[in-house]
Amino acid sequence: MFNAITAQHLSTPPDGGNVKASVSEQIGMTNVTIHYDRPAVKGRQGKIWGQLVHYGFKDLDYGTSKSSPWRAGANENTTITFSTDVTIENQALQAGTYAIFMAMEEGAATIIFSKNNASWGSYFYDEKEDALRVKVKTEPLSNMVERLSYDFSNQTISSAIIALSWENLRIPFKIDVDLVKTQLASFRNELRGDKGEAWQVWAQAANYCIDKNTNLEEGLTWADYALNGRYVGEKNFKTLSTKAQILTKLNKSSEADALMKEALPMGKMAEIHAYARQLLTQKRNKEALEVFKMNYDKNPTEYTTLMGITRGYSAMGDYKKALGYAEKALLKAPNDPNKKATQEMIDKLKAGKDAN
Repeated sequence: MFNAITAQHLSTPPDGGNVKASVSEQIGMTNVTIHYDRPAVKGRQGKIWGQLVHYGFKDLDYGTSKSSPWRAGANENTTITFSTDVTIENQALQAGTYAIFMAMEEGAATIIFSKNNASWGSYFYDEKEDALRVKVKTEPLSNMVERLSYDFSNQTISSAIIALSWENLRIPFKIDVDLVKTQLASFRNELRGDKGEAWQVWAQAANYCIDKNTNLEEGLTWADYALNGRYVGEKNFKTLSTKAQILTKLNKSSEADALMKEALPMGKMAEIHAYARQLLTQKRNKEALEVFKMNYDKNPTEYTTLMGITRGYSAMGDYKKALGYAEKALLKAPNDPNKKATQEMIDKLKAGKDAN
C-alpha cells in the first residue's frame, strides 16, 4: 500500500524571465538589504510606465485588495531590511523588514513601506499595514535600463540614496541614520561581550564620547572602567588622560589636572606632545609651555620636542626664544613637508607673529 505523497516542485528559475536579486550596503552602523525580482523590458519600451506599471492604486482582479499599488519589482514582495532605526526622506522608520510598494504618477511616486512583508506582490495590500509613506520625484534616464535594479549612491558616513531604475525612469529616496546613536548602541552591546575584556576598547568608547561631545557621563563610566575595571583596568597614560579629558568637559578641571599630573610621567614623547597641543587649544598657554618643557628636557634632540617648545614659547609671546628652537627644529626636520611647515613658523616668528 502506497502512502499519500504531497506534491512537490523542483527549483527552477523565476517565471516570466524575471531574475531574483539582492543588494546590501552598510550606512554607518546600519545594514540595509533589499531583496527583489528583476523584470525585463523585453521590447516593451514606452509601454512600461502608466501601462504595464499602473498609475496610482488599482483593483488587480486577484487577492483581497481592491486598491493595489505597484509591487516595485516582480513576483513576491520586494522587501527592504534595516538593522537599526532610520529616517526616509526625513521621516522616521523603525528597524525591521518591510515590503516596498509604489504608487506611480507622472513625474512622482509615493513609496510605501508596509509591515506586511510576506505576501505575494501587492494583491493583498492593506493601507492599514503601512509603516510609512513618502513622496518623491522621479528622474528620467538617458540610457535605457533593460532589467529593473536597485542601487545605492551618494553614500556618506550616515546617509545614502537608494534608487529603483527601470526602462527610462529612476525613482530615488534618501536614507539617513543617526550614526552617534547607533554607534553608542553598538559599543554598549560589544563591551558586554568578549571584546570588552581589554582596557583599550573601553578607552576607545570613552574617546568617542569625547570626540562627539556626547553622553559624557556614560563615557566617564567607560573611561573609569578602562582605568579600574576588574580584571580589565590598567593605569597608564592613555587611561588616565582619557578620563581626564572627560572630566575637563564636565567642568571638573581640578580632578582632571590631578589625573594628568599622575599620567605625564608615564607618557611617551608623542603622547605628551599631543596633550600639550590640547592645552594650547584650550588657551591654557602657561600650562602647555610647562608640558612642552618637560617633554623637551626628556628628549632634547628630537624634532617633535623642538617644535613643541617652539609652540609653547610662541603662545606665551616670547618669539625670540621660540625662534631659536624653531631654527634648531629645522635642522632636524625629517622630510620636506616638515621642513616647509617649520620654515613657515620661522617666517612668522621673524615677522613678530604667533607661530601657532
